[in-house]
Amino acid sequence: MLGIAGAPGAGKSTLTALLASHLPAGSCAVVPMDGFHLADAALERMGLRDRKGAPATFDATGYAALLQRLRSALRHDPPVWAPMFERDLEQPIAGAIDVPGGVPLVITEGNYLLLDEGPFAQVRALLDEVWFVETPEDLRHHRLIARHELFGKDPQAARAWALGPDESNARIVAATRARADRVFALV
Repeated sequence: MLGIAGAPGAGKSTLTALLASHLPAGSCAVVPMDGFHLADAALERMGLRDRKGAPATFDATGYAALLQRLRSALRHDPPVWAPMFERDLEQPIAGAIDVPGGVPLVITEGNYLLLDEGPFAQVRALLDEVWFVETPEDLRHHRLIARHELFGKDPQAARAWALGPDESNARIVAATRARADRVFALV
């Protein structure tokens, strides 16, 4: 199991897709951590809607349980179904990714794979290797703002979110860099 960690907008999904596209069909499955975002309705009830993307806004225990289940899946086992995050809706969708039993490689990507506190502390031990993706801050900000605009935020709101909650989360992620097996600088 390979983890790809990094700050929001660092290029985790891009690197993961590139890796998966260069492997033989059926030899890997991609299971992003983002499928474990809590739904906006739950975040509203918890008073965390304005912190979406922070560690407390994920079902980290559920994510760790899925990783454990994937680690123990055998070739003859039925598929394991994982959630995905739908950016158009800004919501998770249950059972959207089928992971064949015994797939040789699972690649998972997300911000908090290396976090060593709270429920995310279980995740690192479930991964064989974790790579950390770094991107220059100005490029990362540019990507985030463009992503937020693409998915419906006006330019001012996109910039405020990228430099507010996303940046707070990026600082948490940056502090985990030393726990990675490898660091990739993307430009």
